[in-house]
Amino acid sequence: MQKTLGAPDILINNAALMNNPAPLWQVPAREFSDMMDVNLKGVANAIRAFVPAMVARKRGVIVNLSSGWGRGVDKNVAPYCATKWAIEGLTKALALELPAGMAAVPLNPGVINTDMLRQCWPRGASAYPSPQSWAEKAAPFILGIGPKHNGQSLSVREFED
Repeated sequence: MQKTLGAPDILINNAALMNNPAPLWQVPAREFSDMMDVNLKGVANAIRAFVPAMVARKRGVIVNLSSGWGRGVDKNVAPYCATKWAIEGLTKALALELPAGMAAVPLNPGVINTDMLRQCWPRGASAYPSPQSWAEKAAPFILGIGPKHNGQSLSVREFED
């Protein structure tokens, strides 16, 4: 598709699996490995697929979705926290490698009522915005990200009701 349409202006990586809440030592090795494959390696694979054309053009924004748990932690979600902390570090290192005119940012989207949230906290998820409601408020913010934001950890908490 890049051969037809060219390099993207924005790449948004939103790869995420959540572990079944449990202490780290009770999380099966396969579940942990699957999370690393999707949450971290999936983002790296998308970067390898799209960013070279963006770098050649010296233009574009890479937004890697992190989490509040990529900057803090909680019990029973250690594998998820590990992947999102990794996204923060990977993105900040990537930001240093980009040419002027580009940006890479880790973005904490805030808490959203998704299947993943309902998996962990079925009773409390409904208190948070739906993905559609969140997107309507967050999209303009995301589209406003540019080179001046390169390497900054950003959050869209200000969009929660």
